[in-house]
Amino acid sequence: MANYAVLLVAALIVISLPVLTLFILAPLVRASRANKVKLEPYECGVPATSHAFDHRFSVRYFLIAVLFIIFDVETVFLFPWAIRFKQLGWFGAVEMATFLAILLIGYFYAWKRKVLSWV
Repeated sequence: MANYAVLLVAALIVISLPVLTLFILAPLVRASRANKVKLEPYECGVPATSHAFDHRFSVRYFLIAVLFIIFDVETVFLFPWAIRFKQLGWFGAVEMATFLAILLIGYFYAWKRKVLSWV
């Protein structure tokens, strides 16, 4: 039962620390007086000429970004395979070839759908 008491105390500390800092201590130490300069979206000394919502970005920009993240993260899986290449043998080579084939299929699909063009 003593082990559970330690867990209970630790859980209470873990739960109470963020609550204490966010809701009790933060309002006491932050600067809460708002003025015109603090409410501006960009504080560089140059007055804003337009609102942030006036500029629309193309959906292609976001598709390129998502594709980059997907392919970049997937290639991280090549590193552990390269480290253990000799221990994995032919099984590892076939598995990595399958993995790369799936990545290439996705890349060619995106290329065929013209997702990779900036125009």
